[in-house]
Amino acid sequence: MKGKLYMLPVNLSEADLQWAIPENVLKQTIGLKVFIVENIRTARRFLKKADRTIDIDQLHFFELNKHTPKDSLHEMLQKAEEGLDIGLMSEAGMPGIADPGADIALLAHQKGIQVVALTGPSSVSLALAASGLNGQSFAFNGYLPIEKADRIKRLRDLENRSLRENQTQLFIETPFRNNQIITDILEACSADTLLCIAADITAETEFVKTAPIREWKKNKPDINKRPAIFLLHKYR
Repeated sequence: MKGKLYMLPVNLSEADLQWAIPENVLKQTIGLKVFIVENIRTARRFLKKADRTIDIDQLHFFELNKHTPKDSLHEMLQKAEEGLDIGLMSEAGMPGIADPGADIALLAHQKGIQVVALTGPSSVSLALAASGLNGQSFAFNGYLPIEKADRIKRLRDLENRSLRENQTQLFIETPFRNNQIITDILEACSADTLLCIAADITAETEFVKTAPIREWKKNKPDINKRPAIFLLHKYR
């Protein structure tokens, strides 16, 4: 019988793991011996936080990130084909959402390996739930273009799509560019468009606020180097 591929949640902040991840999920996680991870160093640190007694040297890690050759994915699932369960972890949040984990999950389906997603934090769903914006129709757009002119155009396109489809638009940015993208949002979007900024989700410093662009212009936040997600919705 083939093993399973478990989609393992990882904490979004340094808060107590039990605050965001159920105890049974942590037990399942530390019971595994083979992991596919976005970053081996952070994965080892997470597992030690989950169980200080865990013997890290007895675990086997494969690294899966944007630099991983596609032809190496088959090797990563070999243990599952031999009957061992495997855990898939992102650096933070749920694997397969805004990270390369979707590629290995799809390959597992193609190989007849059961994929099991375990309960845990996702910045996308938590930010959307707290935003007050449309949770019936929404789109996650990942990172926007780096060049300012391209980014402004993309923001206006997302704003128009939001109005046209009554759909919340979500996107992220590298934390050290957060303040710049806020500046660009305030420049590109209409005064009555709603913007939610959600930073440090699940941390003691969590900040989630939704307001029209005109209000954000009066009090622009400083969230430099803080993990954040942005949500836009234009209603009229």
